[in-house]
Amino acid sequence: MKLLRFLLFPFSILYCVITSIRNYLFDVGILKSTSFNIPVIAVGNLSVGGTGKTPQIEYLIRLLEKDYKVAVLSRGYKRKTNGFQIVNNNHSAEDVGDEPLQFFKKFKNITVAVDADRVNGINQLLKTENPPNIVLLDDAFQHRKVKAKTYILLTKYNDLYINDFVFPTGNLRESRKGAKRADIVIVTKCPNNLSLKEQETITKKLNIKNNKKVFFTTIEYDETLRGKKDLLINESKEKKVVLVTGIANPKPLLQYLTTKEIDFEHLKYPDHHNFSVSDLDFIKQTFNKIETTNKIILTTEKDYMRLENKIDSLCYISIKTKFLEKEVVFMSEIKNYISG
Repeated sequence: MKLLRFLLFPFSILYCVITSIRNYLFDVGILKSTSFNIPVIAVGNLSVGGTGKTPQIEYLIRLLEKDYKVAVLSRGYKRKTNGFQIVNNNHSAEDVGDEPLQFFKKFKNITVAVDADRVNGINQLLKTENPPNIVLLDDAFQHRKVKAKTYILLTKYNDLYINDFVFPTGNLRESRKGAKRADIVIVTKCPNNLSLKEQETITKKLNIKNNKKVFFTTIEYDETLRGKKDLLINESKEKKVVLVTGIANPKPLLQYLTTKEIDFEHLKYPDHHNFSVSDLDFIKQTFNKIETTNKIILTTEKDYMRLENKIDSLCYISIKTKFLEKEVVFMSEIKNYISG
């Protein structure tokens, strides 16, 4: 795989040139960006998948929903519908995407919508009977047609964009120079015990200009497994677990379950996987082969959106973003951007 990526290096150079030209055209105004009269916060990354956008969006929802009419707008990755859709109780993950459905089910006081055309999506939201006064754009760092008020760039602790290269040799969607558009950079999925000294070292390495803020977060797992019946994580030590994941990077979850001494068998699928009938049959067969009744099927919250009502004995584990330091500073920065 590494050899193949090396051989594709000329295509990476071409891809880098194309994306750089596109960004330049937006920067000088030849390609137009649309601004709006309400604050728009764009959350995204330079890398392909797995940086923790979903828990970061959820963090922002919790931070803002009491004081603002919040809308989340996503493209609805891998959905089977087209155009603008406001997520409602009749939608499935296949209709609107797993992450938008997760936001909708989890937060009852916000509006969740999908549209690949983010400009049209925001305009449609503003035409609704109860329009938002703030919009969170999910996975929209490269969506230059919207001029956001604030850009939050996420990069993984063990896969910093500064160490990567553009696709297909690396995993970057554009050149590292794209980070200059960020107002805030968050290093995600850090170890809980990451020292201040190492945080300072990483901050210097990222070389963020103009006094822009860098924050460090980790993932915090819920101690309760949710589903048709809730179960404390420690209670699952006594059970046989079939773990089903369709996420970009399941390693942190595997490590967490291992530290909790959970006995699990892992069935791994690609990110945002649409589970077929044969996939579901295989999962059920794997589960049925376990020679005990004391067993469960565990999945991620995102995958639960796709698997709910399709598999019995299913539960999920949810995650939250947790700031290692300076959470109050981050909250203040966001509110200053909104009010400024």
